[in-house]
Amino acid sequence: MDIDALPKVMGDDGEFHVTDETVDLSGTPIEAWAALGFFWLLGITVFYQFFTRYVLNDSAAWTEEIARYLLIGTVFIGAAIGVAKNNHIQVDFFYRYMPAALCRAMALLVDVLRIAFFGMAVVMTWQMMQKLGNYKMTIVDLPMNIVYGVCMLGFAAMFVRSFWVMRVHMRRGYSVLERPESTMEDK
Repeated sequence: MDIDALPKVMGDDGEFHVTDETVDLSGTPIEAWAALGFFWLLGITVFYQFFTRYVLNDSAAWTEEIARYLLIGTVFIGAAIGVAKNNHIQVDFFYRYMPAALCRAMALLVDVLRIAFFGMAVVMTWQMMQKLGNYKMTIVDLPMNIVYGVCMLGFAAMFVRSFWVMRVHMRRGYSVLERPESTMEDK
């Protein structure tokens, strides 16, 4: 290993020198900002719970329930980021041994099934919300449909992102399943 090829962080003056790269958040999808918002609300709620329980010795009863629902919101909205990046769990082992035409057909089938799954999840979540009606949360006097509405919004975002992923795969002529070394950012 050539030591001179490594980045130089110690200057000739013996001081540590590092230059930070510019942070660019322009490519951050709206789902990521929404998930970050839910995560911050979750953090504030858990901190409030900690504060009231261990500092004031008078625990706020509503915080555990609300924290649970905020975690659900974070997961469902955040899952749309995984769909957009196309990095959910996948098995690409067999794609190495199948003929290219079969790989392409299977990858297209995966894209279509993903769209169908998330579309049905939106419909079934809507149906569940209709059946729940005015059902309230256990401790907080708010409708449970707020929680299911966030879940449905997450499924809807995953549904829309699935179309976008399929469009990228169609335009490129291959998917991440066929070429695991690729990413959604590859052209």
